[in-house]
Amino acid sequence: MTRRIVLGTLMAAGSFSLAVSAYQASPSPAPSPKVVEVEKVRDNLFMLKGGGGNTAVFVGTTGVVVVDTKLPGWGQPILDKIKELTPKPVTTIINTHTHGDHVSGNVEFPATVDIVTQENTKANMQKMAVPTGVPASAVGPNVFQTSNGRGMPTRTFKDKLTLAKGPDQVDLFYFGRGHTNGDAFVVFPALHVMHAGDIFARKGPPLLDANNGGSGVEIGDTLAKAAAAIKGVDTVITGHSTVMTWADLEEYARFNKDFLEWVRGEMNAGKSVEAAAAEYALPAAYTGYVTSPDRVKFNVQVIYDELKK
Repeated sequence: MTRRIVLGTLMAAGSFSLAVSAYQASPSPAPSPKVVEVEKVRDNLFMLKGGGGNTAVFVGTTGVVVVDTKLPGWGQPILDKIKELTPKPVTTIINTHTHGDHVSGNVEFPATVDIVTQENTKANMQKMAVPTGVPASAVGPNVFQTSNGRGMPTRTFKDKLTLAKGPDQVDLFYFGRGHTNGDAFVVFPALHVMHAGDIFARKGPPLLDANNGGSGVEIGDTLAKAAAAIKGVDTVITGHSTVMTWADLEEYARFNKDFLEWVRGEMNAGKSVEAAAAEYALPAAYTGYVTSPDRVKFNVQVIYDELKK
């Protein structure tokens, strides 16, 4: 009996862990050192790892552009690490989307910093709805409410926005719904690098956050539009994984399109969400991709719900 209870507890904990990891990360229940790891992408572009989504730090001629600011409490560690890299001030934050593991550090930056997002992301940040498939307990309080609106976007764009010129230029693109309905692709043209945020978080099933406008029907097309429209990029900073190539992004667009077509087939065959998810096998073409039954089931449900509309 004791062994059965322990096993059941472990299985429940494992399921909860998968849901949390799908969201990407959650605050630790006990204080621990906030260690920011630095990976140089270019001489003046760095990826900061730990504490949520990957942060990009672009050191321009007169100031620093930061892309995504991690979980609550990680804004100051990011600022501290930037001071080790350059004496230049942070002038701009770009948030790729609304999730708390990418935007919460905003509140710890100086109020003078310009914060830029896609217009749908600003609307989502005003609500900070719990992402689809993520336990509310893993998300925590709305940091923008508790900070009286500090850290909210000061500028938005619809489809494209260019910041600065020459070697300091940063291009922001929006191609449609995917992970959320406000995923921004952030391009540093002089460096041939792009930050994709969580619309390309890692090689595996995405988190399709229907609660924040995400779409399993559209994500493959959105990624394909980005791959076709954006020129001159060879390096991609992912939302939570390693730095990857443009070919990896193109492959990820195909992965999501293939998953959609597989789900369509299951739905047309009259399969339930549970039966379809249980049958899913990662196609051989996507070697190195990592998946989980829980994430597949959530994504099948999101797509079924969309296709029924």
